[in-house]
Amino acid sequence: MTLSAPEQAVPSLSTSPTARSIWRGGRGFLVFGVLVVAVAVLTVLITGTSAEGRDLDPAGTSLNGGKALAEILRGRGVRVERVSTVADVERLDGAGAQLLLTDTTHLSEDDLRRLAATRADRLVVGPSVDQSLLPPGLQAEQTAASRSREPMCDLPAAVRAGSAHTGGVSYRPPRGAVGCYPDGKGFTLVRQTTGSVVTTVVGDGAFMSNQRLAEDGNAALAMNLAGARPVLIWFVAPDRPQARPGSGRATLGELIPPGVPWAVLQLGVALLVVALWRARRLGPVVVERLPVVVRAAETVEGRGRLYRARRARDRASATLRAACVSRIAPRLGLSGDATWDEVVAATALRTGQDAVWVRSVLYGPIPADDAGLVALAGHLDTLERQVREP
Repeated sequence: MTLSAPEQAVPSLSTSPTARSIWRGGRGFLVFGVLVVAVAVLTVLITGTSAEGRDLDPAGTSLNGGKALAEILRGRGVRVERVSTVADVERLDGAGAQLLLTDTTHLSEDDLRRLAATRADRLVVGPSVDQSLLPPGLQAEQTAASRSREPMCDLPAAVRAGSAHTGGVSYRPPRGAVGCYPDGKGFTLVRQTTGSVVTTVVGDGAFMSNQRLAEDGNAALAMNLAGARPVLIWFVAPDRPQARPGSGRATLGELIPPGVPWAVLQLGVALLVVALWRARRLGPVVVERLPVVVRAAETVEGRGRLYRARRARDRASATLRAACVSRIAPRLGLSGDATWDEVVAATALRTGQDAVWVRSVLYGPIPADDAGLVALAGHLDTLERQVREP
């Protein structure tokens, strides 16, 4: 078989990244990795100080925190105790103490009953405190816009403070209660005495925060309310439901530390980066020309020479006859599994040739020599032409 001269070689192209290409182009991944580490460190810092960043937390230094008020009260001789469990509240409870509540959303019914049974006065700030801790008969009227208001009452703590930034929720005080800082339909500050317990309810605690403590008479009102007793029990409620020891009611989510979800998120981002880095880069299909082009005629001639060299007249004649039958059968209306007799009869009828001669051409004996093989090829060509052009 004769081959043509090799054409100009085409360099092989690969769609898979190599270690060298990844190293050269990995600056973007390096920068991204540094960002992931920075986010992780920042998350740890935020998680570690999340408790101090909550609203009206005596240890919180954010704008909504209450550390400034706590420090002012300590400077005036008030003992400020930051607690986060009902057991600590009960430990500090007494006639000379005041309990400051800002949120009881995640407390259990048992914890709420225990808080309601304390003897300390209560300063309830904001609408997130359970109704059981409010004075009996106190009802919320409507949402009040937070703005500067005049006290318009005879409560000494409010009169001495003057105007203050109040709002949030307005209440309709029951009989015997004192209401201050009205908003039209109710009061944003209500004080009521029930037995020996004095309860003060404020619709919004923004005036006690670090951000607004220096405005109007906010600082004076906050100190008059929160510093009314020698001991201030500043209750910072947990940010998720807490199960009591031995209760057996803790869910899987409650048992997971707060930092675990962030760690899982960071791990997922890291896995995504690795997947993008190691994934196979799929681009457009690359077409490569063969280094050697072999024409069809040369292939046929090469196969013929191989048959001749091996004297394989049986395979050559069988190949010629099978190819001829496969081409004429459709023209004769025959299927691929037609029998010899059906092919011979249809061919003889179509060409007018003798059926015995047609059988000898299509299914006859193997040629004895090369001349017989050439003659057979000629007869097959003639027979095919007559079938194609009757």
